[in-house]
Amino acid sequence: MLNILSILFGIVSLVIVIPATIPMLGWANWFALPLIVVGILIGQMSSSNGGRNFCIVVLLIATIRLSLGGGFI
Repeated sequence: MLNILSILFGIVSLVIVIPATIPMLGWANWFALPLIVVGILIGQMSSSNGGRNFCIVVLLIATIRLSLGGGFI
């Protein structure tokens, strides 16, 4: 159950992160980062690793996008 909840947090975060890859929308990643961290923590408590790994991938995408935009753009 926790794995499914972690995947849901990852999907909601991914829906926020994908449009944030467009220039001038990078600030939206800051809204997704807390959701991603919660998804990782919930996935860590699960017996399966799928949800946690999915959230980590989404976190990497958001972090790379933020670093390319200087943290804001």
